[in-house]
Amino acid sequence: MDGVVHPGRTAAAGLPTEDGRTLTEPRVDTPKGPGARAQVQKFGTFLSNMVMPNIGAFIAWGLITSLFIEAGWLNLAAGGTLPADSWVAQLGGWGTRMVDGEEVANTGIVGPMISYLLPLLIGYTGGRMVYNERGPRGGVVGAIATMGVIAGTSIPMFMGAMIMGPLGGWTMKKIDALWDGKIKPGFEMLVDNFSAGIWGAILAVAGFFALSPVVTGVSTAMGAGVQVLVNNGLLPLTSVLIEPAKILFLNNAINHGVLTPLGLAQSQATGQSILFLLEANPGPGLGILLAFMLFGKGAAKASAPGAAIIHFLGGIHEIYFPYVLMKPVMIIAAIAGGASGVLMNVLFNGGLRSPAAPGSIIAVYASITPQGIVGVTISWIVAAAVSFAVGALLLRLSKDKGEGDLGAATASMESMKGKKSSVSSTLAGTGAAALSGPVRNVVFACDAGMGSSAMGASVLRKKIQDAGFSDVKVVNQAIANLTDSYDIIVTHKDLAARAAPLVPSAALYTVDNFMGSPVYDEVVEAVKAANAPTASDAPAKPKRKKKALDPNVLPREAVRLGLIAADKEDAIRMAGQTLVAIGAADEGYIDGMLERETQVSTFMGNGVAIPHGTNESRGHIKRAALGFLQFPGGVDWNGKTAYVAIPIASNSDEHVGILSALATVLADKSKAERLRTTTSVDEVLDLLAPEED
Repeated sequence: MDGVVHPGRTAAAGLPTEDGRTLTEPRVDTPKGPGARAQVQKFGTFLSNMVMPNIGAFIAWGLITSLFIEAGWLNLAAGGTLPADSWVAQLGGWGTRMVDGEEVANTGIVGPMISYLLPLLIGYTGGRMVYNERGPRGGVVGAIATMGVIAGTSIPMFMGAMIMGPLGGWTMKKIDALWDGKIKPGFEMLVDNFSAGIWGAILAVAGFFALSPVVTGVSTAMGAGVQVLVNNGLLPLTSVLIEPAKILFLNNAINHGVLTPLGLAQSQATGQSILFLLEANPGPGLGILLAFMLFGKGAAKASAPGAAIIHFLGGIHEIYFPYVLMKPVMIIAAIAGGASGVLMNVLFNGGLRSPAAPGSIIAVYASITPQGIVGVTISWIVAAAVSFAVGALLLRLSKDKGEGDLGAATASMESMKGKKSSVSSTLAGTGAAALSGPVRNVVFACDAGMGSSAMGASVLRKKIQDAGFSDVKVVNQAIANLTDSYDIIVTHKDLAARAAPLVPSAALYTVDNFMGSPVYDEVVEAVKAANAPTASDAPAKPKRKKKALDPNVLPREAVRLGLIAADKEDAIRMAGQTLVAIGAADEGYIDGMLERETQVSTFMGNGVAIPHGTNESRGHIKRAALGFLQFPGGVDWNGKTAYVAIPIASNSDEHVGILSALATVLADKSKAERLRTTTSVDEVLDLLAPEED
């Protein structure tokens, strides 16, 4: 299968590959920068990251709408006879009721949620994504700016929110940079609050008058275009675009950038929208996996049943993409199934009340409407049947039934893409990375960090643990959230060009099958080679012994694990109280620690801060001592995240040995990670014990 070694890491000579070959020459592979498709993926991920954290709110709105509107489940169950002033009507926003002798129309919560709550959440999320260094500041300005475009139109302003939210956060970030470090002490809060309020108001007014008409026009034009397709029976043809785009990981840009905003507007107007099912219908992928399960061969046949369950029930559509990438002719089955499903929805009035995310059949039925239940059911069944029939026919007519080698799959992938793959030079070969030190952290990265990466990480984690390396941490992460803190990164080959620049120190492995990739075994072999003791012709250096840790300097009771702090000040006070509790200082030293933090930050990097007092506060120190406070959830420390705080009280050099050990730990990412996550006081004391000279 695929294997990419990142610059700075070479393939290790002499390590066996999956087919029994031995690598005799090291190689260094350099993934190229992201091209146009990667840029579209990145844009789609950006849109998705604004929507996905708020999916719970969309689901809540969909459930409330389905239950309480006039055409909803509750009124339908009552035969449509619920009175106009019933509690259902009041929540659903239909009918009227008497208030102080006057007849008042019910407002309900359905309309306000889609008109105000959902766009504001998207605007806030977008603003905070762009400007997260100052906590919620970017999100607040983004939400204020979004309110302007909401008030300036009569349609749900999701497109406007996706523009004004990030714009508000980005511009506020630039404005803050103008006077960063130039505000006189004592005026910071005044400047911060008024600058955010004034600039947010300006953006809201600009959005009301300038952006609202533009976005309304664009939304109206796009809606009219969709209606033309519907009126002329052409909507099924959208599958010709959507299904290949999904396989190329462009689905986020299409779904969250176009279909979701238009679908929500249509749903508000008509009660449901077919647009929510153009991309989310699980039928086409299910049919393809069933075809491989019955008519495929090799690893594809063996892994298809599990993949089908994850796809259909779990909603992780990415899991069937490698099967199509391995055999691109199967895209015909995906298009045929998708078009058939859309046609059934058109003919039988299928549609959803709100987006189905993830694209699980469970999420689909959670968002279904009474009038759309028949059409939606027929839609996914027909889509699965058609894609299965076409896929089975293609497999039976083909000599390669899914067991083809990686070289053939790579050539087919490049033929489908119409250009040279940025990582194609390494796809035909495999090999382990020559790691300069032991492997402690492995990350499985994907586009959104929730679906395929979670599944891949679970598989890889079990393999590594079964190999006897339970101390190796395997996590999943969205590409946008990657940091250069991992030893190995595993990702899909089509995402490698985006992931590689974010992890320059890690060995990069690529896969094209999330379920049963042999690359997982290569990663395990790399871990074995890096973590197992190796013989050397040269005499090994004697290991430096550690001194016994002075219990007076860092007593066991000063090591506090698993703490939670509201903010930096709270963490510093907790650290100071620890020193007071062990008799190293009195209460006055805590004020000195807080004062020291206003002068220069005590954040040292790698998630560690060393809060201590000012020179003037040394009179409150009773004896030299340290503490150790662990905050697994992290504490915002002037825009950085601290997981460990080591408070210092000292008028001498008694603590220098421990701080030297701490510096050594900070230089080693794996040891620093152990300090952040350990639940053992003994492990902390061992890591911080100074070495003998």
